[in-house]
Amino acid sequence: MRMRKYMGGVTLLELMIVVVVIGIMMAIAYPNYRDFTARAKRNEARALLLEIATAQERFYLQNSRYGSLVELGYPDPIISDTGTYAVTVGPADAVNFSATATYQKSDAELGKCTTFTIDGRGIKGNTGSYPDCWTRTR
Repeated sequence: MRMRKYMGGVTLLELMIVVVVIGIMMAIAYPNYRDFTARAKRNEARALLLEIATAQERFYLQNSRYGSLVELGYPDPIISDTGTYAVTVGPADAVNFSATATYQKSDAELGKCTTFTIDGRGIKGNTGSYPDCWTRTR
């Protein structure tokens, strides 16, 4: 009697184990990914505001007053690269300016860091359920 050769393949049990392992990995990885992207978007808004504040200070040194976004060479409003925040500059004068980044999406992140603000004195503020959006690392 001849023996059959062992046939290779994947059993249903092995396939189910792989599916469960992938499911567990996704349950851990997806929330971390969402947190990472939210932090990146907040960093983008902060960076835009700091860039505007720097441009305002340069403009002030040359003109003895603060300028509008158009005078600074930016479109009005500035939309972040990801389209998440829109940055506007309030009325600027010889004494002060105020720049605001406003969250544009309507998703789970909407209420967390809704707006960021910075003014000519360097005072930073924000609205949303996170009171520390400017310094938040998580």
